[in-house]
Amino acid sequence: MAFRMLSPIRAIETIATGSGIRELARLRKLYGLGRWRKRKGIAEVRLHSGDIVTAEIHWYEAGNVGKKEFKIKRLL
Repeated sequence: MAFRMLSPIRAIETIATGSGIRELARLRKLYGLGRWRKRKGIAEVRLHSGDIVTAEIHWYEAGNVGKKEFKIKRLL
């Protein structure tokens, strides 16, 4: 789902770290080594249709790589 974040992400939580991430091998291959975490938070987003909604966002993050692969998990 294509979207653009309009507000900073708030209520950030870590869902999984290290070997608890199913996609860890793929992330390391694409972006490099790092202490990978799967995280979630809430933000205001603009959908491709132009609607502005509050959504739960999930992404992967590593300190030396940054935030990668944002996705909307559900609309709130």
